[in-house]
Amino acid sequence: MKVAALQMVSGTSLDANLAQARTLLAEAAAQGAELAVLPEYFCFMGARDTDKIALRETEGEGPIQRFLADAAREFGLWVVGGTLPLACDSDTQVFNTTLAFDPSGACVARYDKIHLFRFENGAERFDEAAVIRAGQTPARFTLTARDGTAWRVGLSVCYDLRFPELYRQHARAGADLLLVPSAFTYTTGCAHWEVLLRARAVENLAYVLAPAQGGSHENGRRTWGHSMLVDPWGTVQAQRQEGPGVVTGALDPAFLQQVRTQLPALDHCVL
Repeated sequence: MKVAALQMVSGTSLDANLAQARTLLAEAAAQGAELAVLPEYFCFMGARDTDKIALRETEGEGPIQRFLADAAREFGLWVVGGTLPLACDSDTQVFNTTLAFDPSGACVARYDKIHLFRFENGAERFDEAAVIRAGQTPARFTLTARDGTAWRVGLSVCYDLRFPELYRQHARAGADLLLVPSAFTYTTGCAHWEVLLRARAVENLAYVLAPAQGGSHENGRRTWGHSMLVDPWGTVQAQRQEGPGVVTGALDPAFLQQVRTQLPALDHCVL
C-alpha cells in the first residue's frame, strides 16, 4: 500500500492553509497513495498560541472537519487530519486533535494529543499546556487497503514521540503503522527528530509515517520538516527536508512479517 506524508508550512490564514492542504492531498492521490497524513497544526499556525481558540470546533461539526471529510471522499483516500483545535470544557483551552477519515468521508478515529510540549532555552519558549488540554486515551484504527490487507494504525502527535510507552501500547495492540504528525521546532528537530522516529520503528517493529511542518512561518517560528517514512528495520525509505510537498512510500506486509519473524522482539517483552 502506498502512503503519503504531507509536509506544509502553515500560516495564519485558515483558507490559505486548507487550499495548500487540498493541493497536497490531490497530489498524493495522483501518485497512487491510499493513505495521506497531514502535519500537526496543518490548518493554522497563529501569531499567538491563543489564536487557535477562535477556530475551535465541536466534534462532527465545523469547516475544518468538513474539509477533511470532503477531501477523503473526493480523492478516495484515507485522510488523517494532522491536528485541529476541538472544544473542551474550558473557554481558554482546546484539545489538539487528530481525526482519521475513511474514503467515504466517515470519521473513524479521534486522538487528543496526550503529551504537551514545554521547552525553554533562553531564546525560545514553548508551553502547550497554557492553551491545550491534554488527552487521556490512546487511539487506533484499522485501515483496509485496496488489496484487502488490514493495517492496524496507531495515532500520536509530535511531542508524544519522546514517550516510547505510548508506542509500545500501540504495538501490543497489534499496530503495524505508527503515525506522527508533527511541528517539531528547528532546534529540537535538528537534534532529535530522526533518531526518535527510527527508534520507535525499530523497537516496535512497525512502519512509522511522520508528516511535519517544515520551514519559516508567518508567525516567526521555524520548524524542522524532514517528513519521512521509516520501515520496521529503521531504514528511512523517503524524506523531504523543507518546504511543502508530498513524501510517498510503500508499506510491504511481507517485509513487515519477515522482520518480525527474524527478530521476534515483541514476543520477548517481559515488563
